[in-house]
Amino acid sequence: MPTPATSALCGRGLVSRQSLSAFTQTPPRSHRLVRIEAAVATRKERTQKRHKAIRNKVNGSSDQPRLAVYRSNNHIYAQVVDDEQQHTLVAASTLMPEIRGQLNGTGGANKEAAVMVGKKIAELCLQKNIGKVCFDRGGNIYHGRVQALAEAAREVGLVF
Repeated sequence: MPTPATSALCGRGLVSRQSLSAFTQTPPRSHRLVRIEAAVATRKERTQKRHKAIRNKVNGSSDQPRLAVYRSNNHIYAQVVDDEQQHTLVAASTLMPEIRGQLNGTGGANKEAAVMVGKKIAELCLQKNIGKVCFDRGGNIYHGRVQALAEAAREVGLVF
């Protein structure tokens, strides 16, 4: 049934009655608009994805173990792992009593704490005759605390 607006358009010759009927009907189910939403990954999921990609490339052996770094909001952890035997050879973190005592209550979430952990992990590695490692940044960007830990370990004599 034509409306006054449609009959006015038809009367002027602007639109035919057949094309008007297409506008007044509801579109078939296959032509309806579908809302597509992109899945947005959280920060943790993006870090885990990067870490998985890194772990596919970096693998620790008994000759050259992997120096794995984990950074939380409050602390930083580093461990040297032999992936072939699945053993942790050396570990250090800001939770160690000797490092915690040097922090003087400032917490382990800063570059100074990361430098202390880097130096400690390098000293422990050199005591166990581990001079060369491959660095696993744990999906984190090589910047800030992760970079400070790596550079401190290099200063003490760890090669990677």
